[in-house]
Amino acid sequence: MARIEVKSEITGTLWKLTSQVGDTVEEGAVLMIVESMKMEIPVASPADGTLKSLHVALDDVVAEGQLVAVIES
Repeated sequence: MARIEVKSEITGTLWKLTSQVGDTVEEGAVLMIVESMKMEIPVASPADGTLKSLHVALDDVVAEGQLVAVIES
């Protein structure tokens, strides 16, 4: 199995989680939404697989390039 790291493309606050650890996700599925400057930026899965871990929680400040999740495919 491949371990795929999902990183935030923007600095902001984790506003919403749309997937939970253990969920099967498809490439392009929204995993979470980061709010930045009153804009909602989706963080999508880069591949099909299983969400193995989340490295952020609601209301956490997320930095650009920060690891936010791991998917196994």
